Amino acid sequence: MPEGHPTPPDRPWPGAPGGTPSQRHGEAGAGGGRASRRSGGARAQAQAQAQAQAPAQAPAPAPARGGRRAARRARTAEASGRRGARGRGRGRVVKGVAAVAAVAAGCMLVLRGNDALSGIGDLHGPAPATAVDAPDPGRVLQIVAHPDDDLYFMNPDLRYSIAAGHPVTTVYLTAGEADGINAVEGRQASTPANKPAYAEARQNGIRAAYAKMATGDRGSAWKRTVVATKGGGHAEVDVLVAKPEVNLVWLQLREAGTVYDSAPDSLHGLWDGKTAALGAQLASGTPVKQRFSYSKDQVVRTLVGVLEQYRPTTVRAQDPTPGRFPDTRKYTDHQDHFYGARFVQAALAAYAKEVDVKERPHFAVQNYVGYFNGSLPSALDPGEAKEKLDILDTYAWLDRQNHCGSNAGCGDLKVADHPAGNGWTSTVNYARGTGTSWLTSDKEHGLWAFKVLDGQVALWHRSGPIGAWSGPRLLPGTGMDPGVATVTLADGRIAAFGTRTSFGARPADYRREVVYTVQKGPGKDEFGDWQSLGTPESADENWTSDISAPAVAVDGTGQLAAYVRDGAGSLRGRVQSAGGGWGPWTPYGGAGLHGTPVTATDGAGRRMVFAATTQSVVGWTQPKPGAPLGPATPTGLPDTTLPLTAEGREGGVRLWFRKPGSGNVRTALVTADGGLKVNHLTDLGGLQGFGSVTASGHVLAGRSAGGLLGSGLGPGRPWERSPLMFVGAPSSTMTGRNTVSLAVVGLDARLYVTSSADDADAHLAPWLPVGPRNAGR
Repeated sequence: MPEGHPTPPDRPWPGAPGGTPSQRHGEAGAGGGRASRRSGGARAQAQAQAQAQAPAQAPAPAPARGGRRAARRARTAEASGRRGARGRGRGRVVKGVAAVAAVAAGCMLVLRGNDALSGIGDLHGPAPATAVDAPDPGRVLQIVAHPDDDLYFMNPDLRYSIAAGHPVTTVYLTAGEADGINAVEGRQASTPANKPAYAEARQNGIRAAYAKMATGDRGSAWKRTVVATKGGGHAEVDVLVAKPEVNLVWLQLREAGTVYDSAPDSLHGLWDGKTAALGAQLASGTPVKQRFSYSKDQVVRTLVGVLEQYRPTTVRAQDPTPGRFPDTRKYTDHQDHFYGARFVQAALAAYAKEVDVKERPHFAVQNYVGYFNGSLPSALDPGEAKEKLDILDTYAWLDRQNHCGSNAGCGDLKVADHPAGNGWTSTVNYARGTGTSWLTSDKEHGLWAFKVLDGQVALWHRSGPIGAWSGPRLLPGTGMDPGVATVTLADGRIAAFGTRTSFGARPADYRREVVYTVQKGPGKDEFGDWQSLGTPESADENWTSDISAPAVAVDGTGQLAAYVRDGAGSLRGRVQSAGGGWGPWTPYGGAGLHGTPVTATDGAGRRMVFAATTQSVVGWTQPKPGAPLGPATPTGLPDTTLPLTAEGREGGVRLWFRKPGSGNVRTALVTADGGLKVNHLTDLGGLQGFGSVTASGHVLAGRSAGGLLGSGLGPGRPWERSPLMFVGAPSSTMTGRNTVSLAVVGLDARLYVTSSADDADAHLAPWLPVGPRNAGR
């Protein structure tokens, strides 16, 4: 914890910023694990742990389940299109970034683990103490289905957040008990099943992995307690003694035990009403001894209670709509992953509605791709991939030394044969929020920023080139998914597009649709009601509502169009007529498309659309402005990591993307005269980061190694990192002819902006935080 900053007064629930006393049972110990997949070396370090007493009640029995490893093998057989060896590339690097960005990294107020939380369900404790002048560092809450989902699919973001000193809490919905066999392949047949012990081993492995990330010592001590949940059950809360801002919350519900086969006694079955209540599978070493089960509503209320206690500013969750394989129609992700994510969606919606925004901070959401990562080009450079694998090696308990003092084992031996899983340690991908067009400028050189906070689109506005900023102001309308795309219409008004998720009484009522809102007049602060463009999918059951965020553009005739990737991996779009009506969802072909398409208009006013596959990029173009989009055309570009960025310039449309296995930024100009043609593919180097790159004028910016913002200010200039960590993708825009504006939303859910003159010797101005400090009160 940084020196000179006070800690909050003592509070009963470990690690969260508020609460009142509740029943609690202390237990200090190293521990933790869970079943997963990878290989590598772990270092042995032993440390004794004191153990407190807990009520001696038998854990609730759990029915037998199929092995999780077999399910993973089936999934691995499904995933294809893995990538070959990739080169690493040298970088040019970024220049620019400055002073005010340090608010996100320096002088952090850390919420101490032993100083908070009573029951997850009790909200009426005193507000957390804060230092008057201390900036809010942002509080990260991750909610995943199984132990190790965070290590495979949310790292390196998880490690970056811990290293930067952000308070980080991870919630595990299920015990991850699988078939109860904690053994490597050759010994599974001879190892008796013991689900409570296997769940304990996975907990032990997780605690070791987090301790290593936070302190470098896998045996660093934890304080383990029991808290009552808002859903009527009990949870185990673990606080890392040496770094009490690091917490783990174990809800210990039963897992499905199968990737996609029917399992009524699961999160999926609970969501769909196939079971009225889902029971707990308590780990053998947990201090929780009380029997309990949850209805669907109780799971939601339990998660709302966690949110109310921790008051996160960034929530990380898995992908609630991962889709199906077109050939087999099987899920591309584990059913626990995406139905768990739907419970998170429902809890976030209830939390945003139930608690007045003045009583809690704003929060942003980041979703992560799961199993399908193994079929996509690797997004991490070799150094980052090795760091990620090392953490999985710790979780997998490769050295078999009993550093945790548990008879159940100190890690997940199921994954010890292959800790890297299906290539998951070499990559990470965001399922939503990869678009870079959420910042835009008007003809008066004012700036408008649109991001989703609290499930609503938040708007920040600066009038003119030197006016005061206002916001965030939440536009009416809830259920918005992360990711907003903006476009300026022919009359100068701004239109914002996104997707919206709605729930109903029946499982079939789960629905995603494309929606948009239009400014009531150029420069006006008011926007109209959200209007729906529907969805190209007929039912959630078909493709799990797997549509991308919309890509939008206006061609040279003023015609507006919106495009999405549908669940079958093809392009669909709707075009607005001169009278304001919209045509139907038109299929434009393409196959094996992934991620979100991008679109821009070339010098002739033709709209061009691009989408990535696992091997290349596919493009479409209008033959002339106002004409229908032409057929899908191979570009011949090499494989890219998923996010693409497109901007009309140099007479064509310039694309930016990342080189797989390196993080370097690449660019190519695509022209449409005589058919799509790729010109001058160039490697621009970079800082070995991952994710979307934004480009305006001479400025490039994106996530660099360490999770910080990296920016480049033109040919021949070095790249540089700022100390600013952020959610989703950065965005930039030309403000007038000679200024580039750049923005991110930090892990504190606060907008940060900077600018640069658009010339060869320019630098970025100091970062400006917009609006009040985003802290719970």
